[in-house]
Amino acid sequence: MSEYQYYEFLAVDRPLDARQQAEVRALSTRARITATSFTNEYHWGDFRGDPRRMMERYYDAHLYLANWGTHRVMLRLPRLLLDLDVAERYCVGEQVSAWVSGEHLILDLTSEDESGEWDEYAEDSLSAIVGVRAELGAGDLRPLYLAWLAAFGGWERDEDAFDDADEDGLEPPVPAGLGSLSASQRALADFLRLDADLLAVAAEASPAPAVVRDDPRRLAKGIAELTETEKDGLLLRVVQDQGAQVRMELLRRFRGGPGSDDGDLPRRSVAELLDAAAERRQGRERRDAARRAAEEARREQERALAREKRLEALARDEDGAWLRVDAMIGARKASEYDAAVELLKDLRAVAERAGRLGDFTQRFTLLRHQHLRKPSLIERFDRARLDHPPTG
Repeated sequence: MSEYQYYEFLAVDRPLDARQQAEVRALSTRARITATSFTNEYHWGDFRGDPRRMMERYYDAHLYLANWGTHRVMLRLPRLLLDLDVAERYCVGEQVSAWVSGEHLILDLTSEDESGEWDEYAEDSLSAIVGVRAELGAGDLRPLYLAWLAAFGGWERDEDAFDDADEDGLEPPVPAGLGSLSASQRALADFLRLDADLLAVAAEASPAPAVVRDDPRRLAKGIAELTETEKDGLLLRVVQDQGAQVRMELLRRFRGGPGSDDGDLPRRSVAELLDAAAERRQGRERRDAARRAAEEARREQERALAREKRLEALARDEDGAWLRVDAMIGARKASEYDAAVELLKDLRAVAERAGRLGDFTQRFTLLRHQHLRKPSLIERFDRARLDHPPTG
């Protein structure tokens, strides 16, 4: 299998200037580069740049995937909006990591799956995922919990991913709203291959999210309380193409940051979550199997009723049915041969019910003899076992 790697970077808060674009162009002559994006794919060779360094210097979001099973997404946001110690509660080895670079905090989220399954739409994921960056900046910690959960969910795909002792580790604080993810959070969960049953189990301990409505009067009051120096600084940053970052910072300031109190909710262990997800999955699969069996039984009953009506009609006009068999065979088409065999099966069933199987066998033997020079038809007759004695 040939190699395939896909790299995509986005600049959200501030576009790259000409000098910065020239710097990233030096890393790849084939990449599609604009002031706000960098995209390239490799079918051989590798990218010369370091995604971590590119995130530290230029970009706010990065997506990488490879056809050997690696999915990786990185997000950068102002460190004022997300404390490193908060992010580190959700870090898991190499799967979920966070670090500070200058004025920014960077998250690195990875999923591995060596099963060989390929998601042909994965390259389009970053535009759907990047919204979680603003959500994190506004104090919504669901994306971090989803990444933590997806990391341990990978244990089922790779039994060597963690040590047995990790089973006893406790989950980080469970944010509200896991049962009603945003579109961006859903896209992140899908990209990180978060198991739906594991998410459903985790969401059982997640309260409903508080409805956030920004009261214009409250916003106006908060802005009025800013000092002239603060306002001048914020306006200058807006003019310098940092409007999106300024908005996040102000909303975070007016709304308040994420609470540090974990509350009285008990925290579950990794083993408890994985076991509960497995139990839920098994129950769902049993219910699905029962539904499929019931549906198949219903369809079988419908087929039996339809066949009964068909046989009753045949019994009233057997000679006409034999004439139709002759016409089908005379068409000399494979589909007509198949239809003729099916009709002969029904004629045999009618004769067997009426205690006249001998009559059918005699008539069929004559028909077979008439068409011995049609090997494909004779082969169909043999497979259907039309001249064999009844079983049972």
